[in-house]
Amino acid sequence: MLLKRKNAVIYGAAGGVGAAVAKVFAREGAGVFLTGRDMARVETLAQEIRADGGQAEAAMVDALDETAIDRHLDAVAAKAGGIDISFNAVGIPNTTLQGVPLTDITVEQFTLPIATYTRTNFLTARLAARRMVQNKSGVILTITPIVSRASIPLLGGFALAMGAIDVLTRNLSAELASHGIRVAGLRPDGMPDSATIREVFGIHAKVYGMNWEQFHDFVADKNHPKRLLHLPELAEAAAFLASDRASGLTGTMLNLSLGMLDD
Repeated sequence: MLLKRKNAVIYGAAGGVGAAVAKVFAREGAGVFLTGRDMARVETLAQEIRADGGQAEAAMVDALDETAIDRHLDAVAAKAGGIDISFNAVGIPNTTLQGVPLTDITVEQFTLPIATYTRTNFLTARLAARRMVQNKSGVILTITPIVSRASIPLLGGFALAMGAIDVLTRNLSAELASHGIRVAGLRPDGMPDSATIREVFGIHAKVYGMNWEQFHDFVADKNHPKRLLHLPELAEAAAFLASDRASGLTGTMLNLSLGMLDD
């Protein structure tokens, strides 16, 4: 098992990415501490993991609230003995934040994703790192789609938010490496089995005068295998990146664009 005896805290566990990663982490031996604002969905996920023989606990945590995050991590550390892995998969609805030209989007629409994504990733990483420093080990994972690198229109402030998380990932790694902590990220393209991606693809498809399937094929045609990444593939990569086998990977993003980006 890649993550045997590891304790992993997952933020945004009720979403497609968070849930997929949680299941693979648990399968690989980690005790997973699932958080989110929809307690019913988070608890359902924890029950599914436990039914499959994994270790999982659910908690309602607002990943934008520093006090709530801090209290939860205190509870996890007291019970499990420490924090080995922190993964932030928090997302926000994009129905009004994309699909609008930058010349027409409001300041509020533009800045909301920047403020939200940078705040939650900074808080969860910083508070996890404070505990990891004590044990001289730990892994902090982020996720930023290819929009942080590719020039794609009609993304509003979302692309800037993802670029900011890229920079945060590298800077955290530079500061925390001497304490035995790795910080790295996952860079996927759109995943059609994610409800969020289906929603966003629908927004962009409408702008281009396409249906969902046509836009899916339009995006997939830009990479090497002419298909899009799936959630299980992302989750398997996340488990490897969080494991000791990836000890040489820090301050970088694991490229899961299927060849759309060179690095």
